[in-house]
Amino acid sequence: MPSPLHADSSAAQPPEHGTVDALISQTRRLRGGLDAVRRAAAAEEAPDDARRRWHRALCDLAAHHLDDLGEHLGQLREGPPPPGLPAGAVRAPAAPPAPRPGTAPGRVGSAEWNLLTDEATWSDELYQLFGRRPEDGPLTLDELPSWLPEEDRGLLTAMVTGCLVDGKPIDGEFRIVRGDGSLRAVHMMGEPVLDGDGTATSMWAVLRDISELRRSRRAVDETCDSLHRRQHIARTEHRIAVELQEAVLPPWRGSLRFPQGGAEQSDGSPGALDLAAHYLPSASSALIGGDWFDALGLPGGQTLLSVGGLTGHGVAATSGMAMLLGALRGMAVTGAEPGPLMGWLNRLLDASAQPALGSAVCCRYDPASRTLTWSQAGHPAPLLFRGGKGRALRPPEGMLLGAVADAAYGQAEELLEPGDVLLLHTDGLSPHSTGPAAGTVTDRLLDLAPRFTAARSAQDCVRAVLEEFGSKEREDDACLLIGRISGWKAG
Repeated sequence: MPSPLHADSSAAQPPEHGTVDALISQTRRLRGGLDAVRRAAAAEEAPDDARRRWHRALCDLAAHHLDDLGEHLGQLREGPPPPGLPAGAVRAPAAPPAPRPGTAPGRVGSAEWNLLTDEATWSDELYQLFGRRPEDGPLTLDELPSWLPEEDRGLLTAMVTGCLVDGKPIDGEFRIVRGDGSLRAVHMMGEPVLDGDGTATSMWAVLRDISELRRSRRAVDETCDSLHRRQHIARTEHRIAVELQEAVLPPWRGSLRFPQGGAEQSDGSPGALDLAAHYLPSASSALIGGDWFDALGLPGGQTLLSVGGLTGHGVAATSGMAMLLGALRGMAVTGAEPGPLMGWLNRLLDASAQPALGSAVCCRYDPASRTLTWSQAGHPAPLLFRGGKGRALRPPEGMLLGAVADAAYGQAEELLEPGDVLLLHTDGLSPHSTGPAAGTVTDRLLDLAPRFTAARSAQDCVRAVLEEFGSKEREDDACLLIGRISGWKAG
């Protein structure tokens, strides 16, 4: 049963593929333009000075992040990764977001350490990155590790040693403790400068503050983990809801006759009730609602028929449905009339730990007199088909279950005849639970009267309804229960 409250709120939608594809194309064009800049710089016959090395390092850094950006845009186009991937498999966007208030902005600074003179040269941006005053001078390679947390110093030492001893380029990340005590993540790229004998004479490097980038990566990892957990919880709840629904709804799906012995009326004509039912799932298999149908043989040969539903979906709706249906069966066995039954169900739902609204129709059929006594709670009235025509029964008083604690529920009686067809359904039968289509469900069902008249069983009637409604894309699940009074055959 759909919720009676429909909020017209527009949720944030994921970016369309066309928009992401355009961004990927722009990234590729930027990457091509950057390669052109690098080629032009390499073609210049300028000395291999610190400025040129700084220029080359910045181009390499920009290329690295453009490649990352292209990769992440590709991931955005493909959608969330499947469960089971390690957190590191999901990388954060290459471009960091705007700095948070009170945090240092991302900076790129350069440095060169002369191994022959033991001198160091830092750019102004590098002083800002470290939170160090220029008058205090640059840090030497020996002093630099002291500005790192203890656990990061070994990594820096290994990178510098590999660069100076083995001539390996530097490309790694570590953290620094700035002059104000704050901790920042830094990406360092550099190379050794070799003399004619291949001996390192100096080392240059470009360092970038990537703290915001790392925060973004952690946020992506955490949200990805959260998404996987929520998907796991949703799958588990869906499985529980399906199992609970299957355990509660009647196990029969074909025709069923009540009373089981085929009771005879006093005038000798059969009075048995031929029953058939069907559950129609929603277009989305994830939406398991609280709809039910039920038929129960009562003492004395009478039969209880009911259909109904609770608002919402999932475990809460199916567990509430199981509670109501169990209570309805238990109280009906005591001989209670449909009207009082509805009142007790209303009080039960109103006092439940999980507030909800519900609608229902409860009918008691007596085969001896062919009398149908029924009550309803804000639910579509039963449809009665007789002699090739159909009509909706006039409903007695009754509001939604759970709406008002002391609501009153009336009941009505209808004398049925051999060959009559009684149709009960929940309000999700229409392909759309709201809008113009919802108002035509009754008319479309009544138009099936000639087919019901020609039907030889309740199951034939169910097939006729399924041909009309079963193949439609519906927003909510629905239940259908049809009873046919024995004693008349077509033709």
